[in-house]
Amino acid sequence: MASINLIESFTEFKEAENIDRPTLMKVLEDVFKTLLRKKYGSDENFDVIVNTEKGDLEILRRRTIVTDGEVEDENAQIAYSEAIKIEPDYQVGEDLYEEVEIQDFGRRAILAAKQTLSARIGDLKKNILVKKYADRVGEIVTGEVYQVWKKEVLLLDDEGNELILPKSEQIPTDYFKKGENVRAVVKKVELKNNAPLIILSRTHPSFLAKLLEIEVPEIFDGLIVIKRIVREPGERAKVAVESYDDRIDPVGACVGMKGSRIHGIVRELRNENIDIINYTANIQLLIQRALTPAKISRQEVDNDNKYAAVYLKPDQVSLAIGKKGVNIKLACELTGYEIDVFRDEEQEQTEFDVDLEEFSDEIEEWVIDELKRIGCDTARSVLDLTAEELVRRSDLEEETVNDVRRILQEEFDKE
Repeated sequence: MASINLIESFTEFKEAENIDRPTLMKVLEDVFKTLLRKKYGSDENFDVIVNTEKGDLEILRRRTIVTDGEVEDENAQIAYSEAIKIEPDYQVGEDLYEEVEIQDFGRRAILAAKQTLSARIGDLKKNILVKKYADRVGEIVTGEVYQVWKKEVLLLDDEGNELILPKSEQIPTDYFKKGENVRAVVKKVELKNNAPLIILSRTHPSFLAKLLEIEVPEIFDGLIVIKRIVREPGERAKVAVESYDDRIDPVGACVGMKGSRIHGIVRELRNENIDIINYTANIQLLIQRALTPAKISRQEVDNDNKYAAVYLKPDQVSLAIGKKGVNIKLACELTGYEIDVFRDEEQEQTEFDVDLEEFSDEIEEWVIDELKRIGCDTARSVLDLTAEELVRRSDLEEETVNDVRRILQEEFDKE
């Protein structure tokens, strides 16, 4: 047999499209030179010629023709009488090239070569996959949902590579179906049991950063820089941005006309509220902006201990704290300061007020939640609005609004 078709003989080669030719040729040479060393004790006088385009391989044995009786190394030399049996025109001192038939190695050796070749190509593909995704850590990738398990979701990329999205890296309200396309950021790449493991994340701050980069050309171009991002996935995020061009309003550019740029990101993040604020080195101003949407009356900052005491009007306290304390938690993370929120005593002395939570035994919880949704956190903030205004702005009926106002007014009448 003059040559061997590798594509047919070693089916693993069909999966080796991503391996560059020089590397593939080197692997093939190494495998067959190992066979030569086992059979002949050395591979020094053998040439392994690989044609990856045709899938052909040739092994040539090179020996020098010497006078009969002077053969010292059978691998490197051949007697003249043996050489002329192959080709009568040969002369002493010439090099004789013979093709080594693959069958000469024996069935076991060929099977061993196939196994070695398969293992080597498998390792190469793993290394290529690891390098490909290691270079993409922090970038957004899209994968198709292949399998949904309790603790993780298995995705496949365009080339059929497996990507893992653990439950801990999913937004709490994420729900995936097989065949659905999912976007996530590459968090890390690691080897587990000698297999590449590509971990994705939808909760990491870099996911939001990349989404902003996609939606806001000024960020992609470097005119606007994201200074800090903090997130409570699915609940709220705060992004501090800064512009290197005085003509560009970084907050306006990120939000877009009528919120056009930010709306798509909010949908991707399962309605996560995103506060975009202007970054500043002035810590007091940064704290004030970080506590958005609450409005601060005054604050006392201890820079040495990175502590801030913030005073707000009673109706702003719950806004500053946020649902489940998320707003103030994110403000602390964004600024790097421990922030405590207090009611402004001066305000309380001039105007008595009561938090709506104090009426939970008389007013149903869902009614209180609805009033809070429209910004009414205290009794006075409700009474400051007319019944018609409350009905218009909320989902409450007029009868319910009148009952609530009566209960609240009775509390002030007692005082």
